[in-house]
Amino acid sequence: MPMELRRCLLAPPSEVWTAAENLRHAVHLHNEGDRSGAAVLFRAADLARIGDWFKKVVGPFDESIHGPRPTFLEPPKLPMHQRKRPRMVSAAGKRAIIARDGYHCRFCEMPVIPKDTVKAIALLYPEDAPWTDVAADQHRFFQAANLQYDHLLPHSRGGESSVENMVVTCAVCNYGRMSNTLAESFLLDPRDFPSRTSSWDGLQLIVL
Repeated sequence: MPMELRRCLLAPPSEVWTAAENLRHAVHLHNEGDRSGAAVLFRAADLARIGDWFKKVVGPFDESIHGPRPTFLEPPKLPMHQRKRPRMVSAAGKRAIIARDGYHCRFCEMPVIPKDTVKAIALLYPEDAPWTDVAADQHRFFQAANLQYDHLLPHSRGGESSVENMVVTCAVCNYGRMSNTLAESFLLDPRDFPSRTSSWDGLQLIVL
């Protein structure tokens, strides 16, 4: 029986919304000068179920999550010298994508946080909101929610680094799909759906 099209590879656990509220409150307490209260809430957002979700989607191939392996690639993968330049959209393009998509993944809709903000919080709260180059040592919400600019037609398959071909995603949806097309991953085109609107701002109000 053919696999049905879906919005995302695997829906996030309900804990992502609880964690996001904890983080929003943590930022408020930090800005008010209550660092101990903020630290408690940063730790409370580091939830095992979010880490388990990340590992399932980003980890080893699972046909029920990633879709059947394609028997041939159309369009094919291109050698590096044939891929379109630049590899990443410009700073102005990123601002335009954020203005259009907001701070939610266009696939699973989980709240996302720019990496610069993740790193800044980790510097302020290294024990409570850790971020290192070792995945196992990263704060699990930050790991999953790390904002990505994802090519809908993958760059390796001829996709352009343009506002039209790129959307905001979480790390889970971006790394899980890798270089597969939407069709190969049995994903609906997120551009066919309105971006999620909410008051979530990617923790941009934190006072550094």
